[in-house]
Amino acid sequence: MKSLRLTGLIITVLSIVSGALAGKRPNVVLIMADDMGYECVHSNGGEEYDTPRLDELAATGIRFEHCHSQPICTPSRVQIMTGIYNNRNYVRFGLLDPEANTFGHLFQKAGYKTAIAGKWQLEGGFTGPNNFGFDEYCLWQLTRRPPRFPNPGFEINGEEINYTKGEYGPDIASDYLCDFMERNKDEEFFVYYPMIPPHYPFQPTPDSDEWDSTESREYPKKEWRDEWFADMVPYTDKVVGRIVDKLEKLGLRENTLVIFTGDNGTYAGMETDYKGGIYVGGKGKTKDNGTHVPLIVNWPGQTPKGEVSQSLVDFSDMLPTIAEVAGIEVPKEWSVDGISFASEIKGGESSTREWIYCWYSPRGIRNMAKELVRDQKFKVYSDGKIFNVTSDFKEKNPLKSSDLKGSDKEVVNMLSRVLKEHLAISHEADPIQTAKRENFARPPRKAGQKANSADTP
Repeated sequence: MKSLRLTGLIITVLSIVSGALAGKRPNVVLIMADDMGYECVHSNGGEEYDTPRLDELAATGIRFEHCHSQPICTPSRVQIMTGIYNNRNYVRFGLLDPEANTFGHLFQKAGYKTAIAGKWQLEGGFTGPNNFGFDEYCLWQLTRRPPRFPNPGFEINGEEINYTKGEYGPDIASDYLCDFMERNKDEEFFVYYPMIPPHYPFQPTPDSDEWDSTESREYPKKEWRDEWFADMVPYTDKVVGRIVDKLEKLGLRENTLVIFTGDNGTYAGMETDYKGGIYVGGKGKTKDNGTHVPLIVNWPGQTPKGEVSQSLVDFSDMLPTIAEVAGIEVPKEWSVDGISFASEIKGGESSTREWIYCWYSPRGIRNMAKELVRDQKFKVYSDGKIFNVTSDFKEKNPLKSSDLKGSDKEVVNMLSRVLKEHLAISHEADPIQTAKRENFARPPRKAGQKANSADTP
Protein backbone atom coordinates (compact mmCIF):
# COMPACT_ATOMS: atom_id res chain seq x y z
CA MET A 1 0.00 0.00 0.00
CA LYS A 2 2.83 2.40 0.88
CA SER A 3 4.43 1.59 -2.46
CA LEU A 4 1.20 2.33 -4.29
CA ARG A 5 0.72 5.60 -2.40
CA LEU A 6 4.32 6.59 -3.17
CA THR A 7 3.82 5.76 -6.83
CA GLY A 8 0.63 7.78 -6.89
CA LEU A 9 2.39 10.71 -5.24
CA ILE A 10 5.20 10.59 -7.79
CA ILE A 11 2.68 10.51 -10.64
CA THR A 12 0.81 13.47 -9.14
CA VAL A 13 4.02 15.49 -8.73
CA LEU A 14 5.10 14.66 -12.28
CA SER A 15 1.68 15.68 -13.57
CA ILE A 16 1.90 19.00 -11.75
CA VAL A 17 5.40 19.64 -13.07
CA SER A 18 4.39 18.61 -16.58
CA GLY A 19 1.34 20.87 -16.42
CA ALA A 20 3.46 23.77 -15.18
CA LEU A 21 5.92 23.30 -18.01
CA ALA A 22 3.12 23.01 -20.55
CA GLY A 23 1.65 26.27 -19.27
CA LYS A 24 4.95 28.13 -19.23
CA ARG A 25 4.75 31.48 -20.94
CA PRO A 26 6.98 31.94 -24.00
CA ASN A 27 10.38 33.54 -23.85
CA VAL A 28 10.85 36.56 -26.10
CA VAL A 29 14.08 37.53 -27.85
CA LEU A 30 13.92 40.86 -29.73
CA ILE A 31 16.99 41.57 -31.89
CA MET A 32 17.56 44.91 -33.62
CA ALA A 33 20.56 45.41 -35.92
CA ASP A 34 22.14 48.88 -36.16
CA ASP A 35 21.98 50.59 -39.59
CA MET A 36 20.92 47.48 -41.48
CA GLY A 37 18.13 48.32 -43.90
CA TYR A 38 15.62 46.07 -45.62
CA GLU A 39 17.80 45.52 -48.68
CA CYS A 40 20.65 43.92 -46.71
CA VAL A 41 18.82 40.64 -46.12
CA HIS A 42 19.13 38.12 -48.93
CA SER A 43 15.59 36.78 -48.54
CA ASN A 44 14.28 40.35 -48.95
CA GLY A 45 15.88 40.55 -52.40
CA GLY A 46 19.38 41.63 -51.41
CA GLU A 47 22.05 40.26 -53.73
CA GLU A 48 25.26 41.47 -52.12
CA TYR A 49 25.48 39.94 -48.64
CA ASP A 50 25.12 36.39 -47.38
CA THR A 51 22.52 36.13 -44.60
CA PRO A 52 21.83 32.38 -44.32
CA ARG A 53 20.67 32.40 -40.70
CA LEU A 54 18.19 35.20 -41.26
CA ASP A 55 17.02 33.54 -44.46
CA GLU A 56 16.44 30.33 -42.51
CA LEU A 57 14.38 32.20 -39.91
CA ALA A 58 12.35 33.75 -42.72
CA ALA A 59 11.83 30.39 -44.44
CA THR A 60 10.51 28.84 -41.24
CA GLY A 61 8.64 31.92 -40.00
CA ILE A 62 7.12 35.17 -41.26
CA ARG A 63 8.92 37.80 -43.31
CA PHE A 64 7.26 41.22 -43.29
CA GLU A 65 7.69 43.43 -46.35
CA HIS A 66 6.34 46.67 -44.89
CA CYS A 67 7.98 47.35 -41.55
CA HIS A 68 9.12 50.92 -40.92
CA SER A 69 11.30 52.36 -38.16
CA GLN A 70 12.28 55.93 -37.42
CA PRO A 71 15.10 57.30 -39.65
CA ILE A 72 17.92 57.13 -37.04
CA CYS A 73 19.05 55.54 -33.78
CA THR A 74 17.56 57.25 -30.74
CA PRO A 75 14.12 58.02 -32.20
CA SER A 76 13.74 54.34 -33.10
CA ARG A 77 14.96 53.17 -29.71
CA VAL A 78 12.52 55.43 -27.89
CA GLN A 79 9.60 54.30 -30.04
CA ILE A 80 10.28 50.57 -29.97
CA MET A 81 10.83 50.51 -26.20
CA THR A 82 7.77 52.59 -25.27
CA GLY A 83 5.23 51.85 -28.01
CA ILE A 84 4.59 55.58 -28.35
CA TYR A 85 5.15 57.87 -31.31
CA ASN A 86 7.97 60.39 -30.87
CA ASN A 87 5.62 63.38 -30.92
CA ARG A 88 4.39 62.46 -27.43
CA ASN A 89 7.49 61.33 -25.57
CA TYR A 90 10.68 62.25 -27.43
CA VAL A 91 12.98 64.66 -25.59
CA ARG A 92 16.22 64.83 -27.53
CA PHE A 93 18.84 62.72 -29.23
CA GLY A 94 20.76 60.29 -27.04
CA LEU A 95 18.17 60.25 -24.25
CA LEU A 96 15.19 58.22 -23.14
CA ASP A 97 12.88 60.16 -20.83
CA PRO A 98 13.75 58.83 -17.35
CA GLU A 99 10.03 58.65 -16.55
CA ALA A 100 9.13 56.58 -19.64
CA ASN A 101 7.50 53.17 -19.37
CA THR A 102 9.15 50.45 -21.45
CA PHE A 103 8.66 46.84 -22.47
CA GLY A 104 11.36 46.03 -19.92
CA HIS A 105 9.03 47.24 -17.17
CA LEU A 106 6.16 45.17 -18.57
CA PHE A 107 8.06 41.90 -18.60
CA GLN A 108 9.86 42.48 -15.34
CA LYS A 109 6.64 43.27 -13.47
CA ALA A 110 5.05 40.18 -15.01
CA GLY A 111 7.74 37.99 -13.43
CA TYR A 112 10.05 37.55 -16.40
CA LYS A 113 13.82 37.70 -16.07
CA THR A 114 14.98 40.57 -18.28
CA ALA A 115 18.27 41.45 -19.95
CA ILE A 116 19.59 43.91 -22.51
CA ALA A 117 22.91 43.78 -24.34
CA GLY A 118 24.47 45.74 -27.19
CA LYS A 119 24.12 49.46 -27.86
CA TRP A 120 22.43 51.75 -25.33
CA GLN A 121 22.79 55.46 -26.28
CA LEU A 122 19.98 56.55 -23.94
CA GLU A 123 21.90 57.95 -20.90
CA GLY A 124 20.83 57.26 -17.32
CA GLY A 125 24.20 56.16 -15.93
CA PHE A 126 24.88 52.77 -14.39
CA THR A 127 21.33 52.48 -13.06
CA GLY A 128 19.65 53.57 -16.30
CA PRO A 129 18.98 50.10 -17.78
CA ASN A 130 17.78 48.82 -14.40
CA ASN A 131 15.43 51.77 -14.04
CA PHE A 132 13.89 50.88 -17.40
CA GLY A 133 13.08 47.33 -16.36
CA PHE A 134 16.19 45.28 -17.09
CA ASP A 135 17.58 42.99 -14.42
CA GLU A 136 20.92 42.70 -16.18
CA TYR A 137 22.84 44.51 -18.89
CA CYS A 138 25.98 44.35 -21.00
CA LEU A 139 26.13 47.60 -22.94
CA TRP A 140 28.26 49.85 -25.09
CA GLN A 141 27.73 53.64 -24.89
CA LEU A 142 26.09 53.78 -21.48
CA THR A 143 28.41 56.04 -19.47
CA ARG A 144 31.03 56.74 -22.16
CA ARG A 145 31.87 56.12 -25.81
CA PRO A 146 34.90 53.79 -26.08
CA PRO A 147 35.69 51.58 -29.09
CA ARG A 148 32.89 49.16 -29.95
CA PHE A 149 34.52 46.59 -32.25
CA PRO A 150 38.11 45.36 -31.61
CA ASN A 151 39.16 45.67 -27.95
CA PRO A 152 35.99 47.49 -26.88
CA GLY A 153 34.79 49.08 -23.69
CA PHE A 154 31.54 47.94 -22.08
CA GLU A 155 29.46 48.66 -19.01
CA ILE A 156 28.29 45.41 -17.44
CA ASN A 157 25.94 45.57 -14.46
CA GLY A 158 27.45 48.69 -12.95
CA GLU A 159 31.08 48.19 -13.91
CA GLU A 160 33.16 49.70 -16.70
CA ILE A 161 35.21 46.99 -18.39
CA ASN A 162 37.88 47.54 -21.03
CA TYR A 163 38.83 44.57 -23.20
CA THR A 164 42.42 44.47 -24.43
CA LYS A 165 43.12 40.93 -25.67
CA GLY A 166 41.63 41.08 -29.14
CA GLU A 167 37.99 40.67 -28.10
CA TYR A 168 35.24 41.75 -30.51
CA GLY A 169 32.35 43.86 -29.21
CA PRO A 170 29.48 42.00 -30.93
CA ASP A 171 30.84 38.71 -29.56
CA ILE A 172 30.94 40.06 -26.01
CA ALA A 173 27.30 41.17 -26.18
CA SER A 174 26.01 37.94 -27.75
CA ASP A 175 28.06 35.75 -25.40
CA TYR A 176 26.58 37.62 -22.45
CA LEU A 177 23.05 36.99 -23.66
CA CYS A 178 23.78 33.32 -24.32
CA ASP A 179 25.06 33.03 -20.77
CA PHE A 180 21.99 34.87 -19.45
CA MET A 181 19.67 32.47 -21.24
CA GLU A 182 21.56 29.47 -19.89
CA ARG A 183 21.45 30.81 -16.34
CA ASN A 184 17.72 31.42 -16.69
CA LYS A 185 16.74 28.41 -18.78
CA ASP A 186 14.25 27.29 -16.15
CA GLU A 187 12.69 30.76 -15.95
CA GLU A 188 10.67 32.86 -18.38
CA PHE A 189 12.90 35.53 -19.90
CA PHE A 190 12.78 38.59 -22.12
CA VAL A 191 15.94 39.48 -24.04
CA TYR A 192 16.34 42.77 -25.88
CA TYR A 193 19.39 42.83 -28.13
CA PRO A 194 19.98 46.20 -29.83
CA MET A 195 23.03 45.04 -31.77
CA ILE A 196 26.21 47.03 -32.31
CA PRO A 197 26.93 46.08 -35.98
CA PRO A 198 26.89 46.82 -38.83
CA HIS A 199 27.03 50.53 -37.86
CA TYR A 200 30.06 52.51 -39.02
CA PRO A 201 33.02 52.75 -38.56
CA PHE A 202 33.22 49.89 -41.05
CA GLN A 203 36.02 47.70 -39.77
CA PRO A 204 37.19 44.15 -40.42
CA THR A 205 35.47 41.46 -38.37
CA PRO A 206 37.20 38.38 -36.89
CA ASP A 207 36.16 36.59 -40.10
CA SER A 208 37.89 39.16 -42.34
CA ASP A 209 41.32 38.66 -43.89
CA GLU A 210 42.24 42.15 -42.65
CA TRP A 211 41.19 41.50 -39.03
CA ASP A 212 43.58 43.20 -36.62
CA SER A 213 43.23 42.00 -33.03
CA THR A 214 45.57 44.77 -31.82
CA GLU A 215 43.41 47.65 -33.05
CA SER A 216 42.11 49.67 -30.13
CA ARG A 217 40.50 52.77 -31.56
CA GLU A 218 36.97 53.55 -32.69
CA TYR A 219 38.38 54.88 -35.95
CA PRO A 220 41.33 52.69 -36.92
CA LYS A 221 44.64 53.71 -38.42
CA LYS A 222 43.46 52.52 -41.80
CA GLU A 223 40.52 54.53 -43.05
CA TRP A 224 37.34 52.50 -42.63
CA ARG A 225 36.11 51.31 -45.98
CA ASP A 226 32.71 50.54 -47.44
CA GLU A 227 33.81 47.07 -48.50
CA TRP A 228 34.15 46.07 -44.86
CA PHE A 229 30.43 46.69 -44.48
CA ALA A 230 30.09 43.63 -46.71
CA ASP A 231 31.93 41.67 -44.00
CA MET A 232 29.92 43.16 -41.14
CA VAL A 233 26.48 42.21 -42.47
CA PRO A 234 27.30 38.47 -42.69
CA TYR A 235 28.86 38.67 -39.23
CA THR A 236 25.66 40.25 -37.92
CA ASP A 237 23.79 37.31 -39.44
CA LYS A 238 26.26 34.91 -37.80
CA VAL A 239 25.67 36.46 -34.37
CA VAL A 240 21.90 36.11 -34.77
CA GLY A 241 22.50 32.44 -35.56
CA ARG A 242 24.56 32.13 -32.40
CA ILE A 243 21.57 33.25 -30.30
CA VAL A 244 19.22 30.83 -32.10
CA ASP A 245 21.69 27.96 -31.71
CA LYS A 246 21.92 28.61 -27.98
CA LEU A 247 18.15 28.43 -27.65
CA GLU A 248 18.22 25.13 -29.54
CA LYS A 249 20.98 23.74 -27.32
CA LEU A 250 19.06 24.70 -24.19
CA GLY A 251 15.89 23.05 -25.51
CA LEU A 252 14.06 26.38 -25.46
CA ARG A 253 13.56 27.05 -29.14
CA GLU A 254 9.95 25.91 -29.40
CA ASN A 255 8.95 28.09 -26.48
CA THR A 256 10.77 31.21 -27.66
CA LEU A 257 9.56 33.94 -29.99
CA VAL A 258 12.49 35.41 -31.94
CA ILE A 259 12.07 38.76 -33.71
CA PHE A 260 14.71 40.38 -35.92
CA THR A 261 14.58 43.93 -37.26
CA GLY A 262 16.81 46.99 -37.83
CA ASP A 263 16.77 50.41 -36.17
CA ASN A 264 16.75 52.44 -39.41
CA GLY A 265 17.83 52.39 -43.03
CA THR A 266 21.37 51.58 -44.08
CA TYR A 267 24.13 54.18 -43.71
CA ALA A 268 23.45 57.06 -46.10
CA GLY A 269 25.06 56.56 -49.49
CA MET A 270 25.90 52.87 -48.98
CA GLU A 271 25.21 51.07 -52.26
CA THR A 272 23.84 47.53 -52.25
CA ASP A 273 22.97 45.20 -55.11
CA TYR A 274 19.24 44.66 -54.78
CA LYS A 275 16.77 42.94 -57.12
CA GLY A 276 18.89 43.56 -60.18
CA GLY A 277 19.61 47.20 -59.37
CA ILE A 278 21.38 49.41 -56.85
CA TYR A 279 19.74 50.36 -53.57
CA VAL A 280 21.27 53.39 -51.83
CA GLY A 281 21.04 53.61 -48.03
CA GLY A 282 19.14 56.61 -46.68
CA LYS A 283 19.68 56.67 -42.92
CA GLY A 284 18.54 59.99 -41.46
CA LYS A 285 15.89 60.63 -44.12
CA THR A 286 12.14 60.01 -44.04
CA LYS A 287 12.24 58.44 -47.51
CA ASP A 288 11.72 54.69 -47.60
CA ASN A 289 15.45 53.94 -47.78
CA GLY A 290 15.72 55.65 -44.38
CA THR A 291 12.87 53.83 -42.63
CA HIS A 292 12.26 50.54 -44.45
CA VAL A 293 13.74 47.80 -42.28
CA PRO A 294 13.73 44.01 -42.21
CA LEU A 295 11.29 42.25 -39.93
CA ILE A 296 11.44 38.49 -39.47
CA VAL A 297 9.36 36.72 -36.83
CA ASN A 298 9.97 33.09 -35.95
CA TRP A 299 8.33 30.87 -33.35
CA PRO A 300 8.43 27.13 -34.12
CA GLY A 301 4.99 25.56 -34.07
CA GLN A 302 3.30 28.96 -33.98
CA THR A 303 4.36 31.10 -36.94
CA PRO A 304 3.37 29.84 -40.40
CA LYS A 305 6.40 28.65 -42.32
CA GLY A 306 7.63 30.84 -45.16
CA GLU A 307 4.81 33.36 -44.99
CA VAL A 308 5.42 36.75 -46.59
CA SER A 309 3.25 39.39 -44.94
CA GLN A 310 2.06 42.59 -46.59
CA SER A 311 0.86 44.01 -43.25
CA LEU A 312 2.01 47.43 -42.16
CA VAL A 313 4.14 47.37 -39.01
CA ASP A 314 5.90 50.22 -37.25
CA PHE A 315 8.08 50.28 -34.16
CA SER A 316 5.27 51.34 -31.82
CA ASP A 317 3.71 47.91 -32.54
CA MET A 318 6.48 45.85 -30.97
CA LEU A 319 5.56 46.52 -27.33
CA PRO A 320 1.86 45.54 -27.53
CA THR A 321 2.71 42.58 -29.77
CA ILE A 322 5.25 40.90 -27.51
CA ALA A 323 3.11 41.73 -24.48
CA GLU A 324 0.11 39.94 -26.01
CA VAL A 325 2.24 36.94 -26.97
CA ALA A 326 3.35 36.66 -23.34
CA GLY A 327 -0.15 37.21 -21.99
CA ILE A 328 0.79 40.53 -20.39
CA GLU A 329 -1.74 43.35 -20.29
CA VAL A 330 -0.45 46.80 -21.23
CA PRO A 331 -1.78 49.39 -18.74
CA LYS A 332 -4.33 51.66 -20.41
CA GLU A 333 -2.78 54.69 -18.73
CA TRP A 334 0.36 54.12 -20.81
CA SER A 335 -1.68 55.20 -23.87
CA VAL A 336 0.51 53.32 -26.33
CA ASP A 337 0.10 54.02 -30.04
CA GLY A 338 1.08 50.57 -31.23
CA ILE A 339 -1.23 47.90 -32.62
CA SER A 340 -0.49 44.27 -31.80
CA PHE A 341 0.14 41.87 -34.67
CA ALA A 342 0.33 38.86 -32.33
CA SER A 343 -2.59 37.18 -34.09
CA GLU A 344 -0.68 37.11 -37.37
CA ILE A 345 2.36 35.68 -35.62
CA LYS A 346 0.22 32.71 -34.59
CA GLY A 347 -1.20 32.22 -38.08
CA GLY A 348 -4.37 34.20 -37.50
CA GLU A 349 -5.71 37.41 -38.98
CA SER A 350 -3.35 40.02 -40.40
CA SER A 351 -2.63 43.27 -38.60
CA THR A 352 -5.45 45.82 -38.65
CA ARG A 353 -3.06 48.73 -39.07
CA GLU A 354 -4.07 50.91 -42.06
CA TRP A 355 -1.43 53.61 -41.72
CA ILE A 356 1.86 54.57 -40.10
CA TYR A 357 2.54 57.98 -38.58
CA CYS A 358 6.03 59.44 -38.37
CA TRP A 359 7.15 62.43 -36.29
CA TYR A 360 10.85 62.98 -36.84
CA SER A 361 12.95 65.60 -35.12
CA PRO A 362 16.17 63.98 -33.85
CA ARG A 363 17.14 66.93 -31.66
CA GLY A 364 13.63 67.17 -30.26
CA ILE A 365 12.90 70.59 -31.77
CA ARG A 366 9.15 70.53 -32.35
CA ASN A 367 8.89 73.28 -34.96
CA MET A 368 11.49 71.48 -37.07
CA ALA A 369 9.80 68.07 -37.06
CA LYS A 370 8.99 66.28 -40.31
CA GLU A 371 5.61 64.62 -40.11
CA LEU A 372 3.92 62.18 -42.44
CA VAL A 373 1.31 59.45 -42.62
CA ARG A 374 1.71 56.54 -45.03
CA ASP A 375 0.52 53.13 -46.06
CA GLN A 376 2.20 50.59 -48.33
CA LYS A 377 1.74 52.79 -51.40
CA PHE A 378 1.21 56.44 -50.53
CA LYS A 379 2.90 58.97 -48.24
CA VAL A 380 1.32 62.28 -47.24
CA TYR A 381 3.59 64.91 -45.67
CA SER A 382 2.60 67.81 -43.43
CA ASP A 383 3.72 70.27 -46.12
CA GLY A 384 1.00 68.87 -48.38
CA LYS A 385 3.23 66.76 -50.63
CA ILE A 386 1.92 63.37 -51.70
CA PHE A 387 4.05 60.55 -53.12
CA ASN A 388 3.33 57.15 -54.59
CA VAL A 389 6.40 55.36 -53.26
CA THR A 390 5.79 52.20 -55.27
CA SER A 391 6.40 54.13 -58.51
CA ASP A 392 8.41 57.05 -57.12
CA PHE A 393 10.70 55.52 -54.51
CA LYS A 394 13.01 58.55 -54.44
CA GLU A 395 10.07 60.93 -53.95
CA LYS A 396 10.97 63.14 -56.89
CA ASN A 397 7.47 63.71 -58.30
CA PRO A 398 4.83 64.89 -55.82
CA LEU A 399 1.25 64.17 -56.81
CA LYS A 400 -1.73 66.49 -56.76
CA SER A 401 -4.78 65.29 -54.92
CA SER A 402 -6.86 66.31 -57.93
CA ASP A 403 -4.91 63.82 -60.09
CA LEU A 404 -5.97 60.85 -57.95
CA LYS A 405 -9.07 58.84 -58.69
CA GLY A 406 -11.12 56.00 -57.25
CA SER A 407 -9.66 53.95 -54.41
CA ASP A 408 -6.32 55.83 -54.57
CA LYS A 409 -8.10 59.10 -53.86
CA GLU A 410 -10.03 57.52 -50.99
CA VAL A 411 -6.83 56.18 -49.43
CA VAL A 412 -4.99 59.50 -49.71
CA ASN A 413 -7.98 61.35 -48.25
CA MET A 414 -7.95 58.93 -45.31
CA LEU A 415 -4.21 59.41 -44.78
CA SER A 416 -4.67 63.19 -44.92
CA ARG A 417 -7.40 63.06 -42.26
CA VAL A 418 -5.20 60.95 -39.98
CA LEU A 419 -2.26 63.31 -40.47
CA LYS A 420 -4.44 66.29 -39.59
CA GLU A 421 -5.44 64.60 -36.33
CA HIS A 422 -1.81 63.91 -35.42
CA LEU A 423 -0.73 67.42 -36.36
CA ALA A 424 -3.26 68.76 -33.88
CA ILE A 425 -1.72 66.59 -31.16
CA SER A 426 1.92 67.31 -31.97
CA HIS A 427 1.36 71.06 -32.23
CA GLU A 428 -0.43 71.34 -28.88
CA ALA A 429 1.59 73.06 -26.19
CA ASP A 430 2.52 70.29 -23.76
CA PRO A 431 3.96 72.00 -20.67
CA ILE A 432 5.39 68.76 -19.24
CA GLN A 433 7.21 67.77 -22.43
CA THR A 434 8.37 71.36 -22.98
CA ALA A 435 9.82 71.47 -19.47
CA LYS A 436 11.61 68.16 -20.02
CA ARG A 437 13.15 69.34 -23.26
CA GLU A 438 14.40 72.48 -21.54
CA ASN A 439 15.63 70.52 -18.51
CA PHE A 440 17.52 67.93 -20.56
CA ALA A 441 18.73 70.28 -23.29
CA ARG A 442 22.47 70.43 -23.86
CA PRO A 443 24.13 73.84 -23.98
CA PRO A 444 25.25 74.82 -27.48
CA ARG A 445 28.83 73.81 -28.29
CA LYS A 446 31.48 76.47 -28.40
CA ALA A 447 33.56 76.99 -31.50
CA GLY A 448 35.98 74.09 -31.91
CA GLN A 449 34.37 72.05 -29.11
CA LYS A 450 33.97 68.36 -29.88
CA ALA A 451 30.52 66.78 -29.88
CA ASN A 452 29.38 64.88 -26.82
CA SER A 453 29.66 61.11 -27.24
CA ALA A 454 25.86 60.78 -27.39
CA ASP A 455 25.48 63.46 -30.07
CA THR A 456 26.56 61.22 -32.92
CA PRO A 457 24.27 58.57 -34.38
